[in-house]
Amino acid sequence: MTATRIKGSEELNETQMSYWKLSDGAWMLYIPGCGAGTLRNHTVEEHKDGTITVTPSILMTGHNRGTVTQKHGYLTKGIWKDC
Repeated sequence: MTATRIKGSEELNETQMSYWKLSDGAWMLYIPGCGAGTLRNHTVEEHKDGTITVTPSILMTGHNRGTVTQKHGYLTKGIWKDC
């Protein structure tokens, strides 16, 4: 799955994985079904083409109307791969 870089949360498309940088330099990641979360506890490398690589792996858990959705994987140059 390819994540799309956006300018901010106002550009979110709930069907698409996306990421953006906050004014304080922190990165955010949105995963459909899980919601948005900060990457402050991760190392984020920004590449010349605007994509990012995040280490270590990312674990996000979302709650929607009693349903729990969990995603665990790696974001490498904007490409998500499940663990």
